[in-house]
Amino acid sequence: MNIALIVLIAANVLISFKAFEDQFFFRRYEFHIGSIRAGEHIRMFSSAFLHVDIAHLAFNMITLYFFAPVVSSYLGIPSFLIVYFGSLLCGSLLTLQFHKNEYNYRAVGASGAVTGILYAAILLRPDMDLYFFFIPLPIPAYIFGIGYLLYSIYGMKSRNDNIGHTAHFGGAIGGYVITLIKEPQMLTENTLMVILLAIPIVILFVMAKMGKI
Repeated sequence: MNIALIVLIAANVLISFKAFEDQFFFRRYEFHIGSIRAGEHIRMFSSAFLHVDIAHLAFNMITLYFFAPVVSSYLGIPSFLIVYFGSLLCGSLLTLQFHKNEYNYRAVGASGAVTGILYAAILLRPDMDLYFFFIPLPIPAYIFGIGYLLYSIYGMKSRNDNIGHTAHFGGAIGGYVITLIKEPQMLTENTLMVILLAIPIVILFVMAKMGKI
């Protein structure tokens, strides 16, 4: 495990546990549209180090732990950090764009950054097989990536849960774009996979343009 990953996980754990015990601290740094539009832009960054509970924190950190080594081994640690924080920012920006008029909209979690790392890892290693406790067969990474973003579009449209689907999607876009900037040869060497993984992103923006989401 590289030192950058250790520091990121430690920061998420320490800041989240601080917020578990201090509600004022949690409210002061969560993602809140009204406060951000009033000028508290630090929330777009700080909210990614807060989590609702231990389960939320554990899920994000376990996902980061498993997929971060793929990104850092292919791109190097500095680029891994660029993907992480770039995806974090993309997740916050897309959330702000989609919910800009919902002044009471709130969100926390590293999901945008972690989803960016996940999508970058899938783009770099689409041949990976993913295993889940409730599914006995391996799932190709690219199938999971496409399905995950299509589900995120459904979640953004239906709004029937408390999951920050918009941040997930923005993070995935960040991971996808930054990885291609870092590894432009993938456009010619793995064109089909680049196109397949772009399909949910195109669908989202077409639906947004049509006012369907």
